[in-house]
Amino acid sequence: MKKSKKHKIGMAPGSLVYMGDITTEKPTLSLIDYCEDHLHEKMIEIADLADIKPDEKNKIWLNLSGIQDPNFISEIGKQFNLHPLVLEDILNTDQRPKVESYGDYLYIVLRNFEFKRSGNLSSRQVSLILGKHFVLTFQEQVTECFEPVCERLRNGRIHIRQAGTDYLAYALIDVIVDQYFSIIEDIGIHCETLEEKLLRKPSPTLLQKIQVLKRESMELRRGVWPTREVINNLIRNDEGFFEASTVLYLRDIYDHAVHVIESLEAVRDLLAGMLDIYLSTISNQLNKEVRALTVVTMMFMPATLISGIFGMNFDKMPLLKDTFGFWIAIGIMALIAIVMGLHFFRMQWLSRRGI
Repeated sequence: MKKSKKHKIGMAPGSLVYMGDITTEKPTLSLIDYCEDHLHEKMIEIADLADIKPDEKNKIWLNLSGIQDPNFISEIGKQFNLHPLVLEDILNTDQRPKVESYGDYLYIVLRNFEFKRSGNLSSRQVSLILGKHFVLTFQEQVTECFEPVCERLRNGRIHIRQAGTDYLAYALIDVIVDQYFSIIEDIGIHCETLEEKLLRKPSPTLLQKIQVLKRESMELRRGVWPTREVINNLIRNDEGFFEASTVLYLRDIYDHAVHVIESLEAVRDLLAGMLDIYLSTISNQLNKEVRALTVVTMMFMPATLISGIFGMNFDKMPLLKDTFGFWIAIGIMALIAIVMGLHFFRMQWLSRRGI
């Protein structure tokens, strides 16, 4: 359970308090030191931070998975001279995607989403710091999110090793945005399955699932929409952190983000249509039930009228004391009911299509 922001009331700006809901993740530090000719990858301890010396030849990527311990964040901040407000934002895990410049480095916040089989969407904050010769990433828990970038570095892809850390930052942002497509595809498949069930047999359970999907798609949209603005700010490159060649790749990510937003709009329309189908189907079923009750009522209404007439307290009434009076009345009732039943059947009110 996430900590309430009431815990931070009265604290000084830059106070390090973890505001997320993951409390069991053990912090792990991974370091990739690379250049065009070599790559060293290892797990390190917090005490090893003092030995990290990024320079123009040797670029580093430091990834922290598990940010629950403010001491880890504080030590990394001291080693790389990070502003206290940046460290505070890293621990405040409900940040909106954004990009901020702090002179020597950029601070970028993104959202990493995962669509589970149960139909629930989980959202985790990813913080990225781009310096001249280093990239720092902070994740709430261990994920496979950045594994494709690690593989490219391990496989000796010349371009990513030759390029500066700005290209590495681009590659990390790219894999996050690309995962949005996979999530939208999963949501689309889930929607199609629900739509088929909805057309066969609507139920309150399906309605609940539709509402859950609608809520999850809105949450995804809230994460993707500001991400587009983040990428747009990086493309403008006012601070000069990205080479001109890398800006071209950022434009490609921007197109992907726009495509994701358009796809989410289509998903939203699909869910709205499914909700309309559900309401229309339920309304149609209710109308059929009301029609069935109306037909039954109308068929027995003449019988009720006849029995009511013969039930009046008059001494002299036709057929009242006749030997066959009862059977004649019953016959008249049955005949009227049969005639009305045939009439309703011809109108398809009694057929399966009508009812």
